[in-house]
Amino acid sequence: MSDPWSVKLEPYLDGELSPEDMRDLDSHLRTCPACAAEVLRHLQMKRAVRAAGRQFSPSPEFKRRVQQQIAPRRPAAAAWRWAVPVLAVLLIALSIYLGRQRSQAQHASSELADLHVTTLASTTPVDVVSSDRHTVKPWFQGKIPFTFNLPELQNTEFTLLGGRIAYFNQASGAHLIYQVRKHEISVFIFPERDLNALGTGKTLSFNSASWSEGGLSYFVIGDAASDDIQKLAALLQNAAKN
Repeated sequence: MSDPWSVKLEPYLDGELSPEDMRDLDSHLRTCPACAAEVLRHLQMKRAVRAAGRQFSPSPEFKRRVQQQIAPRRPAAAAWRWAVPVLAVLLIALSIYLGRQRSQAQHASSELADLHVTTLASTTPVDVVSSDRHTVKPWFQGKIPFTFNLPELQNTEFTLLGGRIAYFNQASGAHLIYQVRKHEISVFIFPERDLNALGTGKTLSFNSASWSEGGLSYFVIGDAASDDIQKLAALLQNAAKN
C-alpha cells in the first residue's frame, strides 16, 4: 500500500477529508485490494473499541447530562452523515477484494487442471512407475522440500500408477496419478504456503477436491465421478493423519 493513500485512511473513516479527496480515495479503494483490506482492518479496530466501551453502561442521568453538553455541536449527526457512504464503500471494497481472492483461486485451479491434462497427454506421464506406495514415496525424498504419506489401496478400487515432480508458482511439489475404472486422477501436493486450499467442486470439466493437512495442501482432480474423487481424497486425508 502506497504512503500517499495510507495517510488518508484514518481521516477517510472519520469523514475528515475534503469531498474531492473522498471521491479520489473511493475510486482508489475499488481497484486496490491492499488498501481495501487496510480500511477493513481499521474499521474492525474501531468496532472493537466501541464494543469495549459498551462493557460499562452509563446511568440515564449521566447520558442526559452528556447529551445536554454536546447538543449545540451535534457531532453525532455529522458522523452519521458520513457513516452511510463510508460503509457502502467498505462493502464495495471488501467485495472487490474477496472477488479477486476467488479469481486467484479459480486461476490456480485452472492451471492445475491444465497441468493434469498435459501430463496425461505426455508419452511419459510419470517419472517413477509403480503401484507400490513404498516405492513411489521414497522416490520423492531429496527431490521436494517435504515428505508425505500415501494410503494403502488394498481392497479399494484405486490403483497408484506412479508419480512425478510438479512445479507451481515456482515451487516444487509431488504429482501422483491414480486410476479408478479407467479414469485417471491427479493428486497434487505442495507446501501450504505455496498452494492454498482451492475448494471442492467443478474445475472446468473435471471434479476436484482440496484441503490442507500438516502444513501441506492437497488438490485432487480428474474426470472420474465426484464420489470417486471424494473417496480418494478421504484415503489421502487419513494417510496424512497417520
